[in-house]
This record gives sequence, structure tokens and C-alpha cells, in this order.
Amino acid sequence: MTTADMTALILTFKLAIITTILLLFVATPIAWWLARTQSKWRGVVSAVVNLPLVLPPTVLGFYLLILLGPLGPIGQLMHWLRIGRLPFTFWGLVVGSVLFSLPFALQPIQNAFQILGPRPLEAAATLRAGPLDRFFTVAVPLAWPGFFTAVVLVFTHTVGEFGVVLMLGGNIPGETQVVSLAIYNHVEAMEYEPAHWLAGGLTALSFLALLGMNLFNFKHNT
Repeated sequence: MTTADMTALILTFKLAIITTILLLFVATPIAWWLARTQSKWRGVVSAVVNLPLVLPPTVLGFYLLILLGPLGPIGQLMHWLRIGRLPFTFWGLVVGSVLFSLPFALQPIQNAFQILGPRPLEAAATLRAGPLDRFFTVAVPLAWPGFFTAVVLVFTHTVGEFGVVLMLGGNIPGETQVVSLAIYNHVEAMEYEPAHWLAGGLTALSFLALLGMNLFNFKHNT
């Protein structure tokens, strides 16, 4: 394994960790609202946030590139605020990964909140617990298996991303070149041995993560 491959591995895990942490904060309030609201906009919001499940990654990456680029509205706003550019940078990858992996965090947490039902919250309300108190001391602790599932799915999904990171981040060694792109480079150069090592490592990681998640859920449900 070359130094470039090790750098790609470190960058990939860094991206997966940051994306997972951010999505816990982003997906949780959306999941809570979707699980409890009776709004007529529920279906529209659910369709929008779950769109990455069916949208080709290159399409999402393309539109993000347009929006965040120097001629896009967000790109121009960032230039006006002197924040700097996002495309072809690590933080651009973070933005793309958060949007692309949002459904993988949202659905397990939303399902956990729906399974929870209203009774525990009503019981807490009779004890004069406020809305925030009920959420953080009752809903979140009881729904923690959903949070665990979300963490596993988001982390493994981010590690394997290809289309979005290629469109939005390019393939810059040490900056935006993640493991999936490193594998692609090795295959293009017919360097199959390092490609096998990287691909096999990601396969083993994904299998172990999903196996651990399934065993945890089985134990929790029995």
C-alpha cells in the first residue's frame, strides 16, 4: 500500500466521521418532525430529503457543483462573504456527503421515533416535563437503537461514496481523493493488487459493520 493510498484511507475515514456527526444533528430534528407532524407538507418534505435514495449520485454532484460553483447562487454568496470556495475541497466533499447520506440517517431515526409512540411522552408531560425535556430525556434515550443504526449506515455509506465525491471534489491526491477514487485509479492503471487490498478492506469493513448492527438489533428486539 502506497503513501497515497494511506492518505486516501485517512481522508475517507475523516470524511465519514465528520459526515456522521453532522448528520446526527441535521437528521434528528427532521426525523422528529416527520414522525409526529400531521402537516400536509409532510409528504413533500419526506420526498425531498429522501431524494438521494433514488437520484443518481452524479446528478446530485452535478447540481451541487452548479450551486456551489463561482457562478452559482451559493458560490457567489460565499465569495461575497469571503468564505472561500467549496468545490474541489475537502469541505465541499463534506457538504456533498451530508446531503447524499441524509436518508440513511433520517429513516432509522424517524422509524425509531414512530415506534416510540405518544404514551411515554404523555406520561412525561403529566410529570410537568417541558417539550425539550421530554425530547432529550424520554424520546432520544428510547430511540437510541435508531441512532445506532443511523451511525453505522451513514459511516459505511460515506466510506463507499464515489459519484458525488468525483463530481464535487474531483480526484485531487491528498485533498479530495478518497478510497473509492484510489481504487478507480488503480484499476485504470491495471494495478490490480493494490486495488484488491483497498476494495477487500472496504468490503470487510462494511460486512463487519452491518453484521454488528444486525446482531445488536436482534439482541435488542429479543
